Amino acid sequence: MKYPLVLRILHWTMAVIILGMIWAGWTMVPMDDNTPSKFDHFYPWHKSFGMLALILVLVRLAVRLRASLPPLPNTLSAWEKAAAKTGHIALYTLMVVVPCMGYSMSSSFTQSDGVYFFGVNLPEILPKNDDRFEVFQALHKYLAYTLLFLVVIHVAGALKHRFLDKDPRNDVLSRMT
Repeated sequence: MKYPLVLRILHWTMAVIILGMIWAGWTMVPMDDNTPSKFDHFYPWHKSFGMLALILVLVRLAVRLRASLPPLPNTLSAWEKAAAKTGHIALYTLMVVVPCMGYSMSSSFTQSDGVYFFGVNLPEILPKNDDRFEVFQALHKYLAYTLLFLVVIHVAGALKHRFLDKDPRNDVLSRMT
């Protein structure tokens, strides 16, 4: 049994967006502030795709609550099932929290002109306060690294089940392709 098509599309779309966002963060943050593309392209696109990721994960959660999902294979061990459940909860939590911290960061930074969502200026949700900005900035950064770590574990687990497990029924990747 496979995941519903809409969930598979959302899964792979979000995978590309999240990996792109991490790459963009690594690329733009160390850039010199005098580099025009840093603030003309990287930051606005990073913010737009961050908000898109937040919207998509909320849609994904809503669809997931209503959809019939394939159960984990009975051939998986109890610890693998528990790890999968815990990992998915952590992934979904971070897919919501990381963009919220980015939005909070942009809203609270006194030098920020706000968050644009593909050209639409979104309302700022917090008062300007650079001390709070620094907290949100640290949370955004470290939680994004935590999300990346969990994505790597998630991919490694799926590949382990596909290529290393002796029982082909453990191949959970086939449910999402």
